[in-house]
Amino acid sequence: MGTAGPEPVEGIQWKPLLTQSAAFVGIMHGFRLATEQGTRNNLGGAFWPGYANSLGNLHGWGDGDPAYVNYIGHPMQGAVSGRLFNQNDPQYRRAVFGRNAPYWKSRLRAAAFAWAFSAQFEIGPFSEATIGKIQNDYPQQGFVDHVITPSMGLLWMVGEDAVDKYLIERFELLTHNPWARLAMRGSLNPTRSLANVLRGQVPWSRDTRSGVRDYDPAPHYKQVRVKSQPPESGPERIATPDFGVAPLEASFTAESLNPGGRGCAGGGGELAYRMAPAWQVLLNVGGCRMLNPGANLSGDGLNYLAGSRWTPAPSGRWSPHLQFLVGGTKLTWERTVPELKAAYEKLPPDQRPIATQRPDYLIHDEASGFALSAGGGLDLRLNRAMALRVASLEYRRAFIADPDGRDNYGGLRMSAGIVLRMGTW
Repeated sequence: MGTAGPEPVEGIQWKPLLTQSAAFVGIMHGFRLATEQGTRNNLGGAFWPGYANSLGNLHGWGDGDPAYVNYIGHPMQGAVSGRLFNQNDPQYRRAVFGRNAPYWKSRLRAAAFAWAFSAQFEIGPFSEATIGKIQNDYPQQGFVDHVITPSMGLLWMVGEDAVDKYLIERFELLTHNPWARLAMRGSLNPTRSLANVLRGQVPWSRDTRSGVRDYDPAPHYKQVRVKSQPPESGPERIATPDFGVAPLEASFTAESLNPGGRGCAGGGGELAYRMAPAWQVLLNVGGCRMLNPGANLSGDGLNYLAGSRWTPAPSGRWSPHLQFLVGGTKLTWERTVPELKAAYEKLPPDQRPIATQRPDYLIHDEASGFALSAGGGLDLRLNRAMALRVASLEYRRAFIADPDGRDNYGGLRMSAGIVLRMGTW
């Protein structure tokens, strides 16, 4: 008699995933139509020319939305879409936060789906570029959401997972009151709660443990957690061999620049491939909004650079690095003409252009130029899958004439964030 082969791995449940994703897209577009006059105004007109204009008008970093929309609302969107993927990924659905490969693999897979979901929502066939065509109009044009939604969405997911394990589960050890339990589960993991509703379950549902009425932590840990997850501490964990340095790293950072003595705050993402134990090649894309560009000015910068990085201790707990990058920078700015603005404000409201059109008193301009960056930083390795970029300090310079007539755009860039390491698990 032959021996039985390994059991087949259950794949992604695409039908429910796409159904739930479509429902989420519908909710977001419904909210836009209900609350945004500019979106409703642009529903008419030829489809293909309007869509092409929306795509062609994308430039720069900022999109005119308030900071809480870009840096809270869109990360939550990325987290919800990532949750939709997790709950339809049977192979990793029960993965629990910690120093274990299944968890980090599951979140990386979810982040990849969140990126695709975000791109569709921004510029896809059922997107802001087709439903309302808002990129046609002032000031909805930048790439900030394309970067922030998937990258910060991943951080939001990981943060909620840590809260669930170290705060909510510990609270459930203290009480069997179902109302207190469901309040904690539902409120402290909001993106998981919404994803649960989109698949037809109660907001406080969990794939890793039973409901709020019958959940008993003691047998659960014996029957599920210990058997399904590798140990996080103890002799077995300490004895696990190190399989080398990660060939591929993805990092997501918050950053602050000081170009020309003017503050600029934003974020970015980076992909690094290891060519040799001490050398990586990398691609960096990011942007920021100028905090103090000057009187009657507003602006933002978009950076895209590639280069090499030297990492003398890639497998150590503390890993310093030095790097040099070259590429380009695109600056976008708008100057307010006070006299024209005063005249505009004297107009009766019914004679002013709609809010999505650029007023006459705003002069728009942009420029691109060669850029370079040199500096270094320090990473703290938490486990095989994850590290913290404790600090990075670089000098960046772009050879661009700015609105004040200076022919360079240079200054210090400081950043910190999370590094995901792939290929060693």
